[in-house]
Amino acid sequence: MATINDNYLKLKAGYLFPEIARRVNTFVESNPDAKIIKLGIGDVTEPLPEACRTAMIKAVEDMGDRSSFKGYGPEQGYGWLREKIATQDFQARGCDIDASEIFVSDGAKCDSGNILDIFGKNNKIAVTDPVYPVYVDTNVMAGHTGENKDGEYEGLVYLPISADNNFLADIPTEKVDLIYLCFPNNPTGATATKEYLKAWVDYAKANDSIIFFDAAYEAFITDDSLPHSIYEIEGAKDCAIEFRSFSKNAGFTGTRCAFTVVPKQLTAKAADGSEVELWKLWNRRQSTKFNGVSYIVQRGAEAVYSEAGKAQIKALVDFYLENAKIICDKLTSAGFEVYGGINAPYIWLKTPHNLSSWDFFDKLLQTTNVVGTPGSGFGAAGEGYFRISAFNSRENVEEAMKRITEQFKA
Repeated sequence: MATINDNYLKLKAGYLFPEIARRVNTFVESNPDAKIIKLGIGDVTEPLPEACRTAMIKAVEDMGDRSSFKGYGPEQGYGWLREKIATQDFQARGCDIDASEIFVSDGAKCDSGNILDIFGKNNKIAVTDPVYPVYVDTNVMAGHTGENKDGEYEGLVYLPISADNNFLADIPTEKVDLIYLCFPNNPTGATATKEYLKAWVDYAKANDSIIFFDAAYEAFITDDSLPHSIYEIEGAKDCAIEFRSFSKNAGFTGTRCAFTVVPKQLTAKAADGSEVELWKLWNRRQSTKFNGVSYIVQRGAEAVYSEAGKAQIKALVDFYLENAKIICDKLTSAGFEVYGGINAPYIWLKTPHNLSSWDFFDKLLQTTNVVGTPGSGFGAAGEGYFRISAFNSRENVEEAMKRITEQFKA
């Protein structure tokens, strides 16, 4: 009989968001007339920007003509898109990133898990707590952890974040090899200053560590003093890999396009003690396991960098940020302790009356028919917190806040 990867058996029975869906479906079966408003997962609701749609329609027409038809594209992404990314997302902000160091993919979520393919099993790995579950679960799947005990996996170094430290993890006192950082943060909405990231870069360089920097929400930063990329920090090219996405800024959650930056000077050790360029390993991995993002989608992503595209993207981001402001203002007026929602699309709140995260989830669902995300689903330190997403229509956001404030009056 064939055998399985037993590491999957270490995972909790249900991934956070399928468990949310299960509870919602159970409630709806018993309450078919309930008008559910979902502010849980970070899925966008507004249409793709016109510039992207127009470019994709043109790309479809290209596919109907033999002279412009495209079959397999470069696994790393088309050069015209990678050049736009390099010049406008990085070089324009003073980051020395070359187009050849950019790898276009079908999702930052995919890349943040797939990157483990090129790293060994004996690395000591640090994650914040609470944390985006994908970082933890993919390490479990890859066999980098022990069993789950009391909500934590053996072998991982957990860095607690809470209101007490402004949701910014302290630099570890021990040596770790791989570090996951996400700013603006999912789930807490916290942001990082250049000084804070510099401390991490200094730590990583001093300890030969690699930082996995998830910047999927950088487009929501409106404070000019905050960095959008870790490569704005001197020395980061020696110790960091960055993940980006078109999902949240351009509404590509279902269209699928993202990219990862792997500097060519970044190295790690092989078993024989030699230093190996990670760019070469990731390039080999992508060339073997990935056939590239479709030409049509990449043309849509390229349109993000047009003048019309930039204006439409800004309007889209501003729309969700206004949603976040409405949520923050209404919840604060109702007496909730609220964090995030500024420079970020997520609102992180303390559950009222000492309710557990899942108890508050159930109470909110049953009394207001509004769905959010239990903080404990992001890690043990998320217990007693709750995440609300600003990704929804204005009508739904305003209605959800009306229901919540009426139910939980200060």
